[in-house]
Amino acid sequence: MSGVGRVLVAVYAVLALAATGRSFYQIATKFDEAPVAYALSALAAVVYIVATIALVRQGRVWYRVAWATLVFEFTGVLVVGVLSILDPQLFPHDTVWSWFGRGYLFIPLVLPVLGMWWLAKHRPHTSAATSDDLTRTDVA
Repeated sequence: MSGVGRVLVAVYAVLALAATGRSFYQIATKFDEAPVAYALSALAAVVYIVATIALVRQGRVWYRVAWATLVFEFTGVLVVGVLSILDPQLFPHDTVWSWFGRGYLFIPLVLPVLGMWWLAKHRPHTSAATSDDLTRTDVA
């Protein structure tokens, strides 16, 4: 992994640490004030941790896990973002995904899109034997 992939993983790792720290503090000190918001922040932290690991690991399974986490993250950012604007009482305290990640400079909104673009450009390699067999079948 090099270039954009390394930057992507680094940003995911930083976001995972930030979201984990934030959610741990919020849940430990004031969970009763906004349990849904803080639980969503903890969920976002878990998603960022899994996404970071999946982006670093190789193979088809991890590739699929990366896609699943990024799609889940993007959906969460969109849903929570819209809900936090339409009905602010649902989230009396911000989550990582509130207002489309405003508290994190909108990185939660942009990052999964960049991640999905990167994944689309870096599909796992198929084995040489499989590629050769397909080529021979197509030619024959």
